[in-house]
Amino acid sequence: MTKYLISFPSAAMVVPEEELQAVSDASHTVVQEAKDAGVWVFGGGIDESIPPVMVDADGTVREGTYPQTARIQGGYSVLELPSYDAALEWAAKFAASCRCAQEVRAFQYDPAS
Repeated sequence: MTKYLISFPSAAMVVPEEELQAVSDASHTVVQEAKDAGVWVFGGGIDESIPPVMVDADGTVREGTYPQTARIQGGYSVLELPSYDAALEWAAKFAASCRCAQEVRAFQYDPAS
């Protein structure tokens, strides 16, 4: 089976303050559904209060990130699914619960992971 990344940037989720708990509850329901179905691998939201750093091969840590990833933020779920169509179905569930469109990407097969 293939692992799929289903994600959205923080800015895409525009929800009134009074509806945040309902959105949170709905998304946790979809997460539990994925766990119950045995397809959940990992998920979570990026803690945007902690800035990214770069760690070089020699262990040197420096502020910043790659220019193309400077804006990585939002929520991510990794599911292991039998097909691309199944990934689209799960993405639709997350889109409904989070009230925003979800991006779907497939991980390349790696027999070691």
